[in-house]
Amino acid sequence: MKRDHSPVLPGAGATDYARYMRTDTLLGLQRSPAEVVHRDELLFQVVHQSTELWLKLAAAELVEATARVNAGDLAVAEALLLRATLAVRLITDQLAMFRHLSPVDFQTMQPALGNGSGAESPGWRRVQAAGRELGRTFAGHLAARGIPLATLCPANPADPVHRLAEAMVEWDERVSLWRMRHYQVALQVGGHAPAGTPGSPMTMLAKLVEHRFFPDLRQARLHRTGNETDAAQP
Repeated sequence: MKRDHSPVLPGAGATDYARYMRTDTLLGLQRSPAEVVHRDELLFQVVHQSTELWLKLAAAELVEATARVNAGDLAVAEALLLRATLAVRLITDQLAMFRHLSPVDFQTMQPALGNGSGAESPGWRRVQAAGRELGRTFAGHLAARGIPLATLCPANPADPVHRLAEAMVEWDERVSLWRMRHYQVALQVGGHAPAGTPGSPMTMLAKLVEHRFFPDLRQARLHRTGNETDAAQP
């Protein structure tokens, strides 16, 4: 018997896949061939638009992870944070696409960008707000239970609190790696002067590389590692 593949979902599109994924809308969000000033605008928009989608997911996972910490369900919070961290890893990897965008081509298409800047990314703003809230909530969780921060890193695999702390440190490292790669791309493709040059926007990007959502956890790990190294010395 032949299966009926006729769409049953409401909305635009010839198939249920198209209707559920809203592919007509999604694939129409990029500038048309008649609008572009350079063909690599498609590459540029696809990378940035997909980044916004992954950041939307990452922010949602961070918000839910925070709710789980409030509920005392730290194992689920860890799993959600690992998903958010993977999203950041994916957007870091796709920056490799910009190896195929030359500085000359970028300068040609730059007028189409207006005054737009990555600093205006709504996805990163949501992620930053959600990350800060997770940090505050986790700190409150520790304080309510009298758990010293210095005991959390490195993680104890048997303790959900320690495991979540380790996942938070990993999140910070992944975001820092993305910022470093973004800084390198801005230098290679954008034609900006390096950090430290008067008036260069790269100075702010370089400072953000060292920014951490959870600086106290990082310091706890560094302090603990340093003590272990000292103890190992003869």
